Amino acid sequence: MTLPSLFISHGSPMIALTPTPAHEFLAGLAAALPVPRAILVVSAHWETASPALNAVAQNPTIHDFFGFPRALYQLRYPAPGDAALASAIAQRLTAAGFPAGLDTARGLDHGAWVPLLLAWPKADIPVLQLSVQSHLGPAHAHEIGRALAPLRDEGVLIIGSGSFTHDLRRFRGQPVDAPESPDVTEFCAWMHDALTRADSSALLDYRRLAPFAADEHPTEEHLLPLFTALAAGGGAGARRLHASTEHAILRMDAYGFGFPA
Repeated sequence: MTLPSLFISHGSPMIALTPTPAHEFLAGLAAALPVPRAILVVSAHWETASPALNAVAQNPTIHDFFGFPRALYQLRYPAPGDAALASAIAQRLTAAGFPAGLDTARGLDHGAWVPLLLAWPKADIPVLQLSVQSHLGPAHAHEIGRALAPLRDEGVLIIGSGSFTHDLRRFRGQPVDAPESPDVTEFCAWMHDALTRADSSALLDYRRLAPFAADEHPTEEHLLPLFTALAAGGGAGARRLHASTEHAILRMDAYGFGFPA
């Protein structure tokens, strides 16, 4: 069973409780996919100097945010881990030239558990996390995806979890359904065109070529999981699975790579 790889936008942690279009999309995601043996999430919220995987028996739920309603902090996602698989993936990355370590204590941050809570609410599928190296940029994230690609043939669902746009500097309490900012529209149209044309060279140079790139991503950690998912899926043309906007500035797009033709 060869699985696709996915990029999803996890948005605010409140997506777990707020019935937005992105919430509804994630709630229906599992029904569109085969049941994976395990899920590997590359989350924007775990940044390390070099690749690291969590290797635990049971995943603690990390509430890595503040100032939200109490109900959000009461949510738990106690998915099992898979330390043996984490070790095997670390060895695979190391053999590919990316020395990887193991973290035997870390659980799942909200970039992982919030979307998984919606998509696989039973928390009965083993989940692992892989960190991102923001300082090394898109090309590095892309090569990590290449090294992970064979996992798709082993029943492992690779999910890059970030945000299609992520300029939180402009958040001023806009309603979740506020009209989208024109610069967001222009940036996302450029990205979508490059993704559907499988133009990896343009995508890797998005910072220079895409309109408003540095505005939509003042820092890159929330877009880097896209490049990992893209390469893990074989670099073929993307399938857009969802598109919506929250708070005028956050695009919640999701893409799949490596679906059967």
